[in-house]
Amino acid sequence: MSQAFEGGRLPAAYMNPGPASFSEFLSAVHPDLLPRWQDLPHGTDGRPLTPEATTIVALTFPGGVVLAGDRRATSGTTIANRDMEKLFRADEFSAVAIAGAAGIGIELARLYQVELEHYEKREGRPLSLEGKANRLANMLRGNLGLAMQGFVVVPLLVGYDEAREAGRIFSYDPVGGRYEEHRFHSIGSGSVYARGSLKKLFTDGLDERQAVTAAVQALYDAADDDSATGGPDVHRKIYPLVDVVTEDGYRRLPADEVAAVAEAVVTERSERPDGPTAPID
Repeated sequence: MSQAFEGGRLPAAYMNPGPASFSEFLSAVHPDLLPRWQDLPHGTDGRPLTPEATTIVALTFPGGVVLAGDRRATSGTTIANRDMEKLFRADEFSAVAIAGAAGIGIELARLYQVELEHYEKREGRPLSLEGKANRLANMLRGNLGLAMQGFVVVPLLVGYDEAREAGRIFSYDPVGGRYEEHRFHSIGSGSVYARGSLKKLFTDGLDERQAVTAAVQALYDAADDDSATGGPDVHRKIYPLVDVVTEDGYRRLPADEVAAVAEAVVTERSERPDGPTAPID
């Protein structure tokens, strides 16, 4: 970037109005700074040598949406990181989480944050939640080349839709396909187990606290069956990250609040390892 300021003047590209998309601007001016332009290594077996982020869950409740993720990242059969952050505030009314190639996913999430901020400054208004979902899909398509090499990133977007007055969930496939999910969803290596847990725990009448507890229960079930998913680590004090988005905006639940929920779940599981079951009428 320093070359752009030679002579003390900005190049013309920086002075023109340009597109409302920051990633499109960066593609034209400095494509080397985009995640897809990084030269990432592969192992001798052809598999990517990069940590993999694992399990994310999301579920709606009347008035908002909960997003939660475990903290483990793996590299093959090795635990690469025990306290990784996979959840990110996108803007005032949305949050994004990533599973898959951790390095690319984190850069994508950070670039997405700038993308939404750039649009709001450029246009004088924030994108609608639908617009945010579409913009993330477009950015994800830019990673197609790396996805074909095995560096797959799968995000999950949640937000509060002010027009609908409800929380919404959007999932994606590795090539940028966008899908709206209803009630709950999960992604990552432990997603099948987390989704099974949410199927039995979810009801339309959950309040925020109950939704947070259901998310932590689902992550516990995922960790119970998937070695790449990290469960609550009460000895190291490492617990899931939990974000909530409502009409009041985005907020990250305090660590002590999540710890209380997680420790209660662990205590219950010591007496009932398979966890709570759905009531049968």
